[in-house]
Amino acid sequence: MADKIIQWHPGFAAAIDLELSAYRQDLIYEREYNLNTKPLEIDLLVIKKNEKVQIDNEIGAQFLGHNILEYKSPDDSLDIDTFYKTSAYASLYKAYGKTVDEIKASDITVSIIRNRKPYGLFRYFTENEYRVTNPYPGIYYIKSGVLFPTQIIVTRELDTKHHTWLKSLSDKLEKHEIKQLLEKIEGLSESFDKRLADSILEVAIRANKETVEELIGDESMCQALWEIMEPEINKFVNERTQILEEQNQKLLEEQNQSILRIVARLHKLGTEDVEIKEILMEDYNLSEEDAENFMKNVPKHKS
Repeated sequence: MADKIIQWHPGFAAAIDLELSAYRQDLIYEREYNLNTKPLEIDLLVIKKNEKVQIDNEIGAQFLGHNILEYKSPDDSLDIDTFYKTSAYASLYKAYGKTVDEIKASDITVSIIRNRKPYGLFRYFTENEYRVTNPYPGIYYIKSGVLFPTQIIVTRELDTKHHTWLKSLSDKLEKHEIKQLLEKIEGLSESFDKRLADSILEVAIRANKETVEELIGDESMCQALWEIMEPEINKFVNERTQILEEQNQKLLEEQNQSILRIVARLHKLGTEDVEIKEILMEDYNLSEEDAENFMKNVPKHKS
């Protein structure tokens, strides 16, 4: 049984909510918004309730009324076809309004978020003369070749102080970055914000197991920070223990079946019980009682 798959997308939705928490009353979040048929889903749809509200945050600076967000985990690729597929999602979202032109094309934006910069995609932009600007660290506006205002957010390049939540969705976090995340969580006062932060922390811990193990033995970790991390660490350890127990149980069952097949084979070859018992005790390190129990569970071959 493999390790539990890291659930990146719930952590992403939580990170965006926390990034834009100052505007929570003005925004509607639709997670995994369904585009007519189940296989077509928008990772996150953010609807601005009041068009006059201007978001003073680099992540949402260009947001309009309807904002399509596509998140790519560290293992996901982001090439030109993925880029156009996200634009297609936005087009379908516009086309599926309840009435003709209910959702204006001029009121839609597209955001694609990824931890690492997709150099192949940016090379394509250069080679095909797309106009790209970089107004803020880690944020790239695609100014030509698109139907809707489009930005690519490279979370690794974001300013750490202002975008801890999104930067923490990485499998390459260093110890000081995990500490910064913990300190950010420690500063939260609202229980809802803390629940969102827990989703991000779970992702960070699962995706950075070795770094977290180093951090556990770090003397600079104060008690308060350790208390924040401890529940997630315990959850992770318990899951790992369960996985190991299940693996051991499976191996034991396979070994038992192998022994039973050996006993049946030896019976068929006419091997005496005393000799079979000696073979089991010597080759499988069994006690005399256990060897006899295996032999009892296998009927002797009848000529």
